[in-house]
Formats: sequence, structure tokens, C-alpha cells
Amino acid sequence: MAYTRRLFLGAGGAAALAGLLSTLGRTHGLAMAQTAKTPFPVTHTDAEWRQLLSPAQYQVLRQAGTERPYSSPLNDEHRKGTFTCAGCQQDLYASDTKFESGTGWPSFYQPLEHAVGETRDSSFGMMRIAVHCSRCGGHLGHVFDDGPKPTGLRYCMNGIAMNFRLATT
Repeated sequence: MAYTRRLFLGAGGAAALAGLLSTLGRTHGLAMAQTAKTPFPVTHTDAEWRQLLSPAQYQVLRQAGTERPYSSPLNDEHRKGTFTCAGCQQDLYASDTKFESGTGWPSFYQPLEHAVGETRDSSFGMMRIAVHCSRCGGHLGHVFDDGPKPTGLRYCMNGIAMNFRLATT
């Protein structure tokens, strides 16, 4: 087999791409490992989480997945109430902090006090801040600094990771 410049460059490019994908997977796993090391008040074994959650909820909450944009009924939830964690039912966001971000995911400008935690997420070749439930560690989404006043933050959450509880008054 003749070694040509094209073959050499192609093989080098493939190796670089494989290395990049491997690194991205490790760094994302590292962010999730940091979250997993935190002692949370609500804990379950992996088998218990799989029993408690639907497969889609498990993939988002326990494996840091992302639901398809515009797939959550919570995008269109505009009643007064509270958005809660689907993993442990902790209150996360008041409905009056929800806004239409145009991203396809429920977005809020502020969580309830002590409701969420944050970890660095360098998956997909970018630096983001992942948001998790402070009670069970379930992955909820990410926070960005392009939101509305008063905070300037956009908590872009996976709807499948949350439930909605209607206000009683």
C-alpha cells in the first residue's frame, strides 16, 4: 500500500477526532462524577432510580441527558404554581420566574433559594454550568448569562426533569 499525503492526513484527522470525542466524554463524566460525590439528602441505588423514573426521566436526571426542544408540555405551562424536581419532588422554581426564552425548553430567571446546585460542564467542546437538584442531585439543565432582568440569568431546564404543582390559592 502506498502511503500518500491524503492517506496520512486522513488518518491523522480521524485520530484527532477520536481523541476529541474521548476527551469530551471523559470531561462530561467528570462533571457528573463531581455531582455524584456530593452527599445529597435523597439517594437511591441505580436500580431504584430506574424503578422510580421513566426511561426518559432517568436518561435526563441520572445520566445528564437532554430532551428534544419543544417536546415538554411544561413549555406551555403558564398557570400560577411551582415547578418541582421529578426525582424527589423538591420545589425548584416559582411560576412567576418563568419566561419565554424561545429555546424550546422551560426557562426561568431564578431558582428558589437553596433549590439547585451547579457544576462545570465541559462536554461538547464548550464550557457550561450544569444545574442539578440540591436534594437528589438530578440533572435539570444548564444556566446561561443571557436571561432577563432582574438576574440576567437563563435557567434552561429539561421539562421532563420537572413536575408542575398548581397553586392552591
